[in-house]
Amino acid sequence: MIARLLLQNTIFVVAMGALLFASAGTLHWPAAWVFLVTSVLLGPLCGWWLYRIDPALLAERLRPVLQKDQPAADKAFMIVFIVVILAWLIAMGLDRRHLASGMPPALQALGLVLYLTSTLFTLWVFRENSFAAPVVKLQAERAQRVISTGPYAHVRHPMYSGMILFFTGVPLLLGSWWGLAMTPLLLALLAVRIRIEERTLVAGLPGYADYATRVRYRLLPGVW
Repeated sequence: MIARLLLQNTIFVVAMGALLFASAGTLHWPAAWVFLVTSVLLGPLCGWWLYRIDPALLAERLRPVLQKDQPAADKAFMIVFIVVILAWLIAMGLDRRHLASGMPPALQALGLVLYLTSTLFTLWVFRENSFAAPVVKLQAERAQRVISTGPYAHVRHPMYSGMILFFTGVPLLLGSWWGLAMTPLLLALLAVRIRIEERTLVAGLPGYADYATRVRYRLLPGVW
């Protein structure tokens, strides 16, 4: 499993680097190197931590993003989401190519902090929820149950709350106002994904409807 983790992380980071540098037309992009090196280090470290505390969840996280027991709506969502992520990376590379953004170094440093914070927050989610699969599905074979502890006591989808930090932090780190301008689109897509997930959970997971009544907010406390 560790070998698969290392392979997937390497492929993922290399693919991101290829898109960023190819669209930027240069390898001279220090912020991109910081982002990629950080990602190279975080992937195995977080994966090893998850392997030690919850190998079943790690195995689930390493599965494909398109699976046979996944609702058709979520399959369609994942295809659209991947396309938008690719466009997001390319847009940030093109921003660098044209030197269109003048991001202050302090904001780039903030972007790195947000990226690291999103990672730590996601690990907290994994610690609380062993059923945090990368796709929408019911995991009857793993005796899935409603999780209401940790961040789940405050919002119903804290994984996506952490992704807000990621989608804000990465364009700041890369110094791209173009990338930051696309963040609302990414967040809108997460809202669509939440709707798909909640329909599945309310219909098939005992106790989820009651949990949704108790925990009112989906993504941000006091907001939505």
